[in-house]
Amino acid sequence: MPNWKKILTTPIAKNAEFFVFMYALGMVAAVCTVNFQWKQRLYEHSWWELALWLYAIAALLAVLPKIVRRIARGIIYIVAYTVAIVDVYCFVKFESALNPSILMLVNETDPREAGEFFSSYVTPDLLLTNVGWVLLVLLVHLQWTVHRKIKRPAALYMTEERISAWMGRRSLLWSCAVAALLVTSACFSHKNLKELYVLMSKKTLGEVEHKLTEKDRGNQFLPMYRLAFSIRANNLAAQQIDILHDVAGKVTVDSCSFTSPEIVLIIGEAYNKRHSQLYGYEYETTPRQLQLEKEGSLVKFDDVVAPWNLTSYVFKHFMSTYTVGDSGAWCDYPLFTQVFRRAGYHVSFLTNEFLPKAKQAVYDFSGGFFLNDPVLSNLQFDSRNKKLHIFDEGLLHDYRQMSEERQQKGDTLQRGNLTIFHLIGQHQDYRIRCPKSKRHFTVDDYADRTDLKPRWKRNLCNYDNATRYNDSIVTEMIRLFENKDAIVIYMPDHGEEVHSRQLPHFSGRMHSTKIIKRLAREEFEIPFWIWASDKYRTNHPDVWQEIRQASSRRYMTDALPHLLMYLGGIHCQYYNPELNILSPKYNEQRPRILKNQADYDVLMAQ
Repeated sequence: MPNWKKILTTPIAKNAEFFVFMYALGMVAAVCTVNFQWKQRLYEHSWWELALWLYAIAALLAVLPKIVRRIARGIIYIVAYTVAIVDVYCFVKFESALNPSILMLVNETDPREAGEFFSSYVTPDLLLTNVGWVLLVLLVHLQWTVHRKIKRPAALYMTEERISAWMGRRSLLWSCAVAALLVTSACFSHKNLKELYVLMSKKTLGEVEHKLTEKDRGNQFLPMYRLAFSIRANNLAAQQIDILHDVAGKVTVDSCSFTSPEIVLIIGEAYNKRHSQLYGYEYETTPRQLQLEKEGSLVKFDDVVAPWNLTSYVFKHFMSTYTVGDSGAWCDYPLFTQVFRRAGYHVSFLTNEFLPKAKQAVYDFSGGFFLNDPVLSNLQFDSRNKKLHIFDEGLLHDYRQMSEERQQKGDTLQRGNLTIFHLIGQHQDYRIRCPKSKRHFTVDDYADRTDLKPRWKRNLCNYDNATRYNDSIVTEMIRLFENKDAIVIYMPDHGEEVHSRQLPHFSGRMHSTKIIKRLAREEFEIPFWIWASDKYRTNHPDVWQEIRQASSRRYMTDALPHLLMYLGGIHCQYYNPELNILSPKYNEQRPRILKNQADYDVLMAQ
């Protein structure tokens, strides 16, 4: 019969040094990537889960021949220390541990850029940061190896023999301790390991992102977890990138009349329709838009919803000519920006959120990977901004600079321009979405909201200030085009819960919750309006009349490309008049399915 006591203890006995130092490295790296200043906490079962992993690896090493085991341990040491150092370094320098965006940036970095990076960022002062703790574990490990393997002191070997003899006499106690460790570790770790397996098993990047919105999403407390997840996310993104490359190569346009010479799309962020004065909000959050409506140059649409309450999902839906209910996936269809470029429009994209950066959540990575891929970016855009800004007014400067560069180069021969502004808008944290000098509301303005705690009132106040600041930004963007034959569409990506009277304590979005009426109203209904210059309304009275007549129609923003192609006068196989809200053939009865699970109109009629 097999000696179960020996079976249990052999993995650790044969790999004691490995177990001790890898455990120390794992826990040090885990602690060093927790931002305690942000009130983050170390995963409570990390101690047990790491022990379980190391025992499993030690068990595999124990069955290998001695020489192979040594080589395998050496490889593991090199990989583990390298990944841990990189992970903690990223946390120190970019306030974010290893993530898919960092891995993508590394893949796109050439040797020259890598050299410049190391010379600029790898400095001696790193030893005084959290990176120094990881290096300390490495130094102690090296010292131990030199002391034991090279100096080979007799006292050390005598001590090891005494410990081995003592453990041999107490093999039952030792075996029971190991068994208890395994059982306890398995009990505490199984839920997190299961959730990590589910996360890593997702078939698309969108599914991965949606899993991460759930409460039980798997805690990636180890550097190796984060590396594995980053590799997986990049591989999933690459699969859709390959499909988009193939689709892009087949984009054709039959003809283009350039009906609207200047088309501007302004994409907002996290905009609760009920906080817009344009839609009846009691506070003056959109006085400029209200004035434009009174002047007759702005038409608001009353019944518009977003297909998702996640930015990345919304972007994929309205950037692609795919609409909810079509066969296949969003990436199987051309992006409307590619269609416009093929038609002859000069396409400019100015974003304050989707530029590649190290400190980037997976949601931004998921929403921007197809915009930032070098090949797809060149196929979609003629001009792009190169940096992000604290406030959206920075995009105004970017546009003026890009326009000046075009004029200097003489690059103004296109018969039409499509300009896309992507704002950071009212994205959380609301407090930092409006400059202090432009704050209008104070907490005292919400004295009637007795259902709100003081900190909730401050949050509500910050949101309304961000909304009023957004009003000033979109108005300034309109002024850039007021003397041109221009039409401007404003559309936020999704709504946002902001201390509604039904749920006063909450702000943000409930990603994993079943969609109910309140959720649909707060997080999916959005403001949507179209502005046109005097010249445009004079030159295109028929289009302007169609816009005014369509303002009360039901609409979902996944169909936006068809409206844009109509405004551009683009004739191609991708255009469907039943999806163009201005067309007499528009299908207003098309189901508006939210998040692939709930019919908005059925829900609101209940």
